[in-house]
Amino acid sequence: MSTPRKSPPAADRRTLIADTAIDLVAATGLRGLTHRAVDGAAGLPAGSTSYYFRTRTALIGACYQRLAELDLDDVGDLGGPLAPGGPPADLDRDLERDLERGREAAAAALGGLLHRWLTVGRARQLARFELSLEAARNPELEADFHRAGRGARVRASGILAALGAQRPEEAAELLVAWTDGLLYDRLAGALARSRPAPDLAELTSVTRRMLDAVLARPA
Repeated sequence: MSTPRKSPPAADRRTLIADTAIDLVAATGLRGLTHRAVDGAAGLPAGSTSYYFRTRTALIGACYQRLAELDLDDVGDLGGPLAPGGPPADLDRDLERDLERGREAAAAALGGLLHRWLTVGRARQLARFELSLEAARNPELEADFHRAGRGARVRASGILAALGAQRPEEAAELLVAWTDGLLYDRLAGALARSRPAPDLAELTSVTRRMLDAVLARPA
């Protein structure tokens, strides 16, 4: 006699539903995001998605939260040179040398992150852009979207402070904006389909230029 399968915990089901919804949005756009479609794609009994997320707005909000978690997990995987907290703004020669090494390491790490998001993480980033447009049209989603975006900027601010930024919050706004712009251009821009495959060395060079620009001392 076989042992009955236990239902996964509620937290696991919520994660499964959010991950499946993100994949659906990446593949079909928001038009394909329905409770029934998520149930089918996730292999869940009919009505499961609507049990955990009663409205479509709630389901989209769960997508924002999950996307933010996954992106921050990726950033966390980058490790040492990007740890928050850093040196003072007045630098001596040795500290300048240390910061230069830190910026090289950060450029390599951020280039690797962009490469990941343009390759194995491509679908997730496409879904993020698709969902961001929905937030721009729907005031009910604004708070969830803002919360998700704020987490990325706080993390970026900590990284840039460690690399010597005098105004890390301002620098973080620029770095996040430029990163989003680069991702959008490579994934969905007019020339996206004609571009060569993402190249790690080229992305590392681009991120170094972005870091140099946002870390430049204000006049």
